[in-house]
Amino acid sequence: MRGADRQTSAMFSYLSPEKLVPATHPLRVIRPLVDAALERLSGDFDKIYSRFGRNSVAPEKLLRALLLQAFFSVRSERQLMEQIAYNMMFRWFVGLSMDAPVWDVTVFTKNRDRLLEGDIARAFLVAILVDPKVRPLLSDEHFSVDGTLIEAWASMKSFKPKDGSDEPPAPGRNAEVDFRGKPHGNETHASTTDPDARLYKKAAGQAARLWHMGHVLTENRNGLVVQADLTLATGTAEREAAIVMIGALEAAHPITVGADKAYDTQDFVAGTRRLGVTPHVAQNNKGRRSAIDGRTTRHGGYATSRRKRKRIEEVFGWIKSSAGFRKTRHRGTARVGWMFTLNAAAYNLIRLPKLFGTPA
Repeated sequence: MRGADRQTSAMFSYLSPEKLVPATHPLRVIRPLVDAALERLSGDFDKIYSRFGRNSVAPEKLLRALLLQAFFSVRSERQLMEQIAYNMMFRWFVGLSMDAPVWDVTVFTKNRDRLLEGDIARAFLVAILVDPKVRPLLSDEHFSVDGTLIEAWASMKSFKPKDGSDEPPAPGRNAEVDFRGKPHGNETHASTTDPDARLYKKAAGQAARLWHMGHVLTENRNGLVVQADLTLATGTAEREAAIVMIGALEAAHPITVGADKAYDTQDFVAGTRRLGVTPHVAQNNKGRRSAIDGRTTRHGGYATSRRKRKRIEEVFGWIKSSAGFRKTRHRGTARVGWMFTLNAAAYNLIRLPKLFGTPA
């Protein structure tokens, strides 16, 4: 018998969003970890919110929503609000009931910016790593470090002389600009869209663009991110940020840090050794003498570190592709760095269900 195509405009529902999420879905494993980490940050939230005035978007719900944006490659916060409105799994993860109203996108972004004050993204990353279920998965002896370029949300047409000596723009919304024969440099020019973006090129012969530079420090047991940072894009930023992140490690015993050929300099190698760290840096012997000699390379651990170090590229690959951070949608080192760190925490959360042995 053929069923009737009857459609009801309204009905009562006795189901909660949680009932609609499959029991084997990876978010079932991730959600308790996120809730426990947010509970540890309750005191940090109290410091950045006033006790008086109107209620804001709960920071716990806001962070869960931003994690979903990274998990499911949602391209914008406006689309994220639309997804939360009709996607029951999103509502369950954020903590909204089936009939709860979704925030206006402008209200959401303003509340997100409030969390920059307490450096909540970095605290959230740490809060995940100290979880009793996560801590045994981390190595406290062997680490890897690397950096990557994040394209700025600014065009080359915004890169203008700091002294205002630029020619007036041609008429039209997208006026033509002739860069030929005109020297451009970070010393004399800056982007009017994102002043923190720096003109940089990946290699000789490639086009220079406006970039930020992201850095991560991973442990070598499972390749989880233990520290993340974002700096101006300069030729020395990778090594300088690495020294800062390595120096922040708290270890009661000697540790090793693997890195690629860009870190094979006398200053970086000497800096790590002053910190009591053994630098397992890939040797750069092209027309020069490597800062790493046989006293380091002869040990079996050196080869192991070089092999494990390659896993750090998986972090950058996921952040740029799945999390959509190949080109940032934000401006300024503080805001871009906050999102970069949160995406690094999201990468850890995506990895954890498999590391726990839960089918994904």
